[in-house]
Amino acid sequence: MREARGQMSHIVVIGAGQAGSSLVAKLRKDGFDGEITLIGAETALPYQRPPLSKAYLLGEMELERLFLRPESFYADNNITLRLGSRVTAIDPAAKTVSIGDEVITYDQLALTTGSDPRHLPAAIGGDLGGVFVVRSLEDVDAMAPHVSEGKRALIVGGGYIGLEAAAVCAKRGVKVTLVEMGDRILQRVAATETSDYFRALHAEHGVEIREGTGLERLEGEGGQVKRAVLGDGSTLDVDFVVVGVGITPGTQLAELAGLELDNGIKTDAQGRTSDASVWSAGDCASFPYKGGRIRLESVPNAIDQAEVVAQNMMGAAKDYVATPWFWSDQYDVKLQIAGLNTGFDNVVTRADEGRSTSFWYYKGDQLVAVDAMNDPRAYMVGKRLIDMGKTADKSVVADVTADLKPLLKS
Repeated sequence: MREARGQMSHIVVIGAGQAGSSLVAKLRKDGFDGEITLIGAETALPYQRPPLSKAYLLGEMELERLFLRPESFYADNNITLRLGSRVTAIDPAAKTVSIGDEVITYDQLALTTGSDPRHLPAAIGGDLGGVFVVRSLEDVDAMAPHVSEGKRALIVGGGYIGLEAAAVCAKRGVKVTLVEMGDRILQRVAATETSDYFRALHAEHGVEIREGTGLERLEGEGGQVKRAVLGDGSTLDVDFVVVGVGITPGTQLAELAGLELDNGIKTDAQGRTSDASVWSAGDCASFPYKGGRIRLESVPNAIDQAEVVAQNMMGAAKDYVATPWFWSDQYDVKLQIAGLNTGFDNVVTRADEGRSTSFWYYKGDQLVAVDAMNDPRAYMVGKRLIDMGKTADKSVVADVTADLKPLLKS
């Protein structure tokens, strides 16, 4: 390891989010003693994104609690933190990155450039004031003053981002209408059962959900959004709009550098890109998974993958084995998701009379994923079974009186 470190006197990491911060911390923890530079386009210290649209927007979390590590951590660990710095070019042949006219030389480079929210086109009013996406601290700080009692909000998109935004707005007394162009909310990511559960939950809190209805255009006065015209011809008076129509991987720098892309920055199982000195991790990276390729947009993946990449930059030659899991908080419901439901063909429901419910996804008789709402035991058992490649007897899962733990021993 001493020799490997000596060959890598300077590691540069572009992207100061969850993955980037995790990567540089792991390098130091595992003994890398060369120079480290972490470059971020935002001016804030690396911070958590999930609380932005929930606890932070609700005023339940202070800014300092968002930070992944205090500023002193980077100084104490001799990590050069370049915030408010946007990289404009990468030259893999020369092993340099450029920030405007400044050129920085690296020995190894990691791209943890995350993802970018999709915006509404300006042609349909996406550039009006009062139209927000939910991705960065700046986005949420700009939106916060609008989220107040009696305001009228339109949420565009019925995925988890849109539903979480709807929940926060409703809790603040905003009159919320959510439109989803697809046949149902969560259509791309969840079974009908999960969609039905969250549709009912939002209805209980006064949110109007219109499915199979797209946004035609936004109209404004004095540059500020005032109305929404929907695909069915109806109109809504609105005070602000939240756009949650998905994200795209942050591949712009990689593409300019000539790196290979495949639904993100293409890496091998160890996190190495098509250039041997360049690595990638987090939302922006696609990697081999069960005979195919995936890109995972989640905090757990950003941390775990970045730490494996850090080890591999030091010569560990370790494959990253993903164990996908996700979560969403809406009102008093915590959704925990284990596995990937891709290819499922049947769903088993486990529900009691309260809010505790779980949906178990099967491909044939093989368990592939679990959606657990306020049911941590179902989530934990399901996740362990999926991680071990085991399945679960459907009759046991469906029987809410049955103990799930014995499934782990079968």
